[in-house]
Amino acid sequence: MKLLRLKIADPEGFRSLPCGFEHHFRTEWSLQDELAQPNDFAPFVCAGPNGSGKSNLLEALAAIFFQLEVLRVRRSFLPEALQDDTLDVSPVAFELNYMIRVPAEFRSPDSPSWAEVGVSKNAGESVRILWKNQGDFGTDVYEAFKGGHADILLPQYVLGYSSGENEILSLQFFKMRFVQFDEYWNALTRQLSYPGHPETRLAYLDSGFSQAILICNLLFQDKATLQPFREDVGIEALREFRIILRRQVPIDAVQLEAFDLADEDQKRERRNRIQAEARTRGLSESEIGQSVDDWVRREIIKGNPALSETDEQGSTRYRLNLLQLLEGDEKSSLVVSALKRCATLNYVDDATDTLVLDYWVNEATRQAFRENFDGSALALFQALQVLLTLNLYAVNEALKTDLYTSTSHYVSETVPTLASDQRIMRFKFVRFTKQGAAQPMMLKELSDGEHQLLHSLGLCLLFRDTNSLFLLDEPETHFNPDWRANFISRLRQCLPGKGEVSQDMLITTHAPFLISDSRPEKVLVFSKDKSTGVVRIQPPGYNTLGASINKITMSTFGKGETIGAYAQAVLDGLRERFDAGDEDPAELINEVNRELGDSVEKMLLIKTILAKTEGQRTKEQG
Repeated sequence: MKLLRLKIADPEGFRSLPCGFEHHFRTEWSLQDELAQPNDFAPFVCAGPNGSGKSNLLEALAAIFFQLEVLRVRRSFLPEALQDDTLDVSPVAFELNYMIRVPAEFRSPDSPSWAEVGVSKNAGESVRILWKNQGDFGTDVYEAFKGGHADILLPQYVLGYSSGENEILSLQFFKMRFVQFDEYWNALTRQLSYPGHPETRLAYLDSGFSQAILICNLLFQDKATLQPFREDVGIEALREFRIILRRQVPIDAVQLEAFDLADEDQKRERRNRIQAEARTRGLSESEIGQSVDDWVRREIIKGNPALSETDEQGSTRYRLNLLQLLEGDEKSSLVVSALKRCATLNYVDDATDTLVLDYWVNEATRQAFRENFDGSALALFQALQVLLTLNLYAVNEALKTDLYTSTSHYVSETVPTLASDQRIMRFKFVRFTKQGAAQPMMLKELSDGEHQLLHSLGLCLLFRDTNSLFLLDEPETHFNPDWRANFISRLRQCLPGKGEVSQDMLITTHAPFLISDSRPEKVLVFSKDKSTGVVRIQPPGYNTLGASINKITMSTFGKGETIGAYAQAVLDGLRERFDAGDEDPAELINEVNRELGDSVEKMLLIKTILAKTEGQRTKEQG
């Protein structure tokens, strides 16, 4: 896809983006240049001081696609809190235009391969969508999706990643993660089929997915594709890993009732029948009440194979097999069955009721994964994504309802973090070989920078064959200068562009190297008015491609000096002593050389001292 224009028309604005904020991502000329060079991928680099609104632009795009995704998913399943047609989610008014590649199956041989999509919303109204040059229809987006046009009108995926504690970007993605879990829970309670992959298109790939990202890439990608991993981090090959799946979790009586498929008339008839049977046995009224409740619960359990009852006393004596819709026999294509067929060894630990899958990785292992997951690293990742999402089972309904309508910046703080033995799915012993390491290493042994590079490049590799939008918030914060200088080149290696797919990407950064590797039309310079808080985006005003770091730090970040503030203060003190005229110039120059390392500022000071000394000497001689 290719972003064209965003306008915020919400009377309240959106975060720091004011009402009337508008940005054109591409001009008509730059768009034509890009379409003529489909393999020349380049991200938009959003640069500017801290707090200048860079992340707000990414969040605005995520919030708009969240609204579209809610309308798309509503046709199949959506939690009750999001079913309200009158729910106005911020921004309540906007305009978004983008280009999308039309899948080959949806176009004739002589029709354009790109279509322009316009999405708009007025406050209090529903979202409308316009599919230009492919029928030119403007309609309610829900009606368009019901007509089966979602796969044409929307990017395949909208992917978010933040290296820091930026809850602003993650909020909409977290909501969709819970929608995904609720979709599975609904299928489990109603005994419906489940596809085995996420229904939602928004995915926030935080550090909780790092091991899955690494495993999928090392299992499926060839050496040439993995070259970015090897050139900087030195990763060679995956050696082994373990997946542990907890099969059952305790549920209380209230949760058990959610699995009751009987309607109200059937429930009333059932209770009357059980009460009558209890009275024939001569039970007291209090005993009858307890007996009816127990009997009803047993019938619910009997009607759903995912449920069971233990001999334990108390409200949590009921058990739910959360993997029920993902397990099957040896011939099944369900996720857990496929993982078992790929395992070197698998067994059930009866003491913890966990399924343990061990993988010793060789070519036979890789072939087994290719056969069981359609030859696709992304297919395996999405299967693991489903299993990892089941770890949300501990979040109660009240918290989820609050989350779905929340505008909070502190989402992750409200979601409980489970101890490892309480999780439905977890990895252990993920080991791989690395250049310069005598023994296989684990992911957690890598530095923060290595971890971050594998994660950010790895998610690009997984989705390289899709028409997707990437929203990456400071993905290079832990990189050394050399890695920052190479990052745009690495992204180009990971997303080379192929005939039928195209990605767009926004990166927020404070790294001049990313700007120096970008053409000026791909650099968005952010500034915020200190008095009004209004955010503006302007072009850099100079040719950024190949510009020096000094030029970029001065022009884009307002940093004229090339040395740190403390070093500058030391240098200023030496200059003041020289200006006072009480110092011997030769001794002062020696002190400058002792105190300060090489820099432009140091050389200018020495040059000033020498020039003034030479001038005084000439004057005295004259």
